[in-house]
Amino acid sequence: MVRLLLGLACSVSSYFIVDSYYGFPRSLLGFILGLLIALLVMKIEQAAKKVPLKNIFGGVVGMLVGLLIAFLLAYGLSFVSNIMEKRQVVPWIYALLTAVMGYLGVVLGAKKIEEFNILGWGQANEAPEVRILDTSVIIDGRIADICDAGFIQGTLLVPRFVLEELQYIADSSDSIKRSRGRRGLDVLNRMQKSTGINIEISEHDFPKIKAVDAKLVALAKKLCGNIVTNDFNLNKVAELQGVKILNVNQLANAMKPVVLPGEMMTVKVIKDGKEPGQGVAYLDDGTMIIIDNAQKHQGVSVAVTVTSVLQTTAGRMIFSEFKEVVSEGGAAAIASKK
Repeated sequence: MVRLLLGLACSVSSYFIVDSYYGFPRSLLGFILGLLIALLVMKIEQAAKKVPLKNIFGGVVGMLVGLLIAFLLAYGLSFVSNIMEKRQVVPWIYALLTAVMGYLGVVLGAKKIEEFNILGWGQANEAPEVRILDTSVIIDGRIADICDAGFIQGTLLVPRFVLEELQYIADSSDSIKRSRGRRGLDVLNRMQKSTGINIEISEHDFPKIKAVDAKLVALAKKLCGNIVTNDFNLNKVAELQGVKILNVNQLANAMKPVVLPGEMMTVKVIKDGKEPGQGVAYLDDGTMIIIDNAQKHQGVSVAVTVTSVLQTTAGRMIFSEFKEVVSEGGAAAIASKK
C-alpha cells in the first residue's frame, strides 16, 4: 500500500511539474517519468535491504571522501586553467571527476569497511550464522539436550517444509513412524519453551525441488547457513556442495571419553560377536566393545584390557581382550584403580 501511494505521488507530482512548464500532452510524459522514478526507488529499496548496514555506512563515507578528492583536484585544475586562460575546460572535467571519484568512493568504501572495526562493527560483532534444523536431528532429540546445556544459543531455523514432513510422519499409519513424528513435534515444543534459544519457522520454499534434503541444501546456500543434522547421507551431499554441516553424531563422538590401549575396564557381555569366541559389550554412551575370548561369558561382568580403538564415520569401536570374570566387588575395585 505504501509503495502504491509512493508511485502515485511521484507520478502526479511529475505530471503537474511538466504541465506547468509545457502543458498537455507533454504532461503525460511527466506522469510516466514519475512512475518510472517510483519503480526505480522501489528497486533501490529492495536492493538496500540485502546490503548490511556497515557496507552502506562504508559506501557513504567512501563517497564523501571521493567527492572531497574530486573537489581538490578540480580546484587545482581550476587554478591551472586560470593561468592558461582555458576556463571552459574546467566544468566538464569537474563533472567527470565528481562522477568517477564518487563512484569509486562508494565501491571501495563498501568493500573495505570489512577491514575496519568502525562503530563496533567487526568480526566479533557480525550476525551469527544461520543454523537450520533437519527432520532427523529433531526426531533424534539430542539437540534439545545440547541447547538446554547451553552449548547452542540464539535462533534455530526450522523450515516450513521440515515441519510439514514431521506432521506427515506423525500422521502415518505405521505406528513406528507415527511415534517418531510425534516425538519430533514434542522435541520442538520443548525447545520452544527453552529460554536460551529461539525457534523460528522459515517460510522459504523451493517448489521445483521435491526432496527435503535437497531443499535444505538449497536453503542453506541461499541464507549462507549451516545445517544441523545427524543424517550421514545429507552430511556428505551438503559438504560436496560447499554447505557447512553441524553433525550431532560427530559432536557425540568428540565428547566420548578417551580410551587408550592398555587400559582396563569392567563391562557386561551382552551378546556374541561376529567372530568365533568374541563377545560384545557396550559403554553407557553406546560405544561398542569387542572382547576376544568372552563369548562363553554372556550376561556376566568381566574385566578386559583395551587393545585398540577404531574410529569410523558411524562411531567408535573398542577392541579388547578378556582377562577375568569379576563380581560386583571386583568391578568396583578395578574401577577404583583406573
